[in-house]
Amino acid sequence: MHLFFHELKRGSQALGLSLSDDTLNLLLKYQDALVLWNKAYNLTAIRDPKDMLIRHLLDSLSILNHLPSGRLLDIGTGGGMPGMMIALCQPERECVLLDSNGKKIRFLKQFIADLKLKNVVAVQTRVEDVDAIEDLGQFDVMTSRAFASLSDFVVASQPYMHEHSAICAMKGVVPTNEVSALDSEWDTTIIPLIVPRLDEQRHLLVLKKKLG
Repeated sequence: MHLFFHELKRGSQALGLSLSDDTLNLLLKYQDALVLWNKAYNLTAIRDPKDMLIRHLLDSLSILNHLPSGRLLDIGTGGGMPGMMIALCQPERECVLLDSNGKKIRFLKQFIADLKLKNVVAVQTRVEDVDAIEDLGQFDVMTSRAFASLSDFVVASQPYMHEHSAICAMKGVVPTNEVSALDSEWDTTIIPLIVPRLDEQRHLLVLKKKLG
């Protein structure tokens, strides 16, 4: 049994998730691969596996119960946060992980190939690339935890959206000024999150276009 299995199980249960042992083991395989690749490719500044468990796995899992259903695009996925965790926990959901960093996408493609994952692909491109927008099509949900500003994330997401799509931005402290700066066409729901063993604020901002 994996060293962190029980810790991940307790943490996921504290988030209100009922993940199977197989899913928990998949998540830990992902973390082990991230630790291994990080030694050579510097995929994340967090190097301690115990910190990764909290700041990557549990942090990403904290939004799972709050995501709308449907096809998902993780913009600026980096090493796969939160997109890979969503894909592993929700194999029925089609997920596309997008980033311009070649090393990070190579890591994700290798992991996807090694585990023969069918519901997730990793794509190396810039989010504003016209060919990518045309090739990838529209999504029901856009996620990110890496964008510097909410307005930039909204601009990046819009070409991939249909009228009912949702933008789901992971933030620490609520960026009040960024929310205030949004156009009035957006409905914003702010969901406070509590990540087990993380003594920092976390929020999920869900944006949908007002209809009519």
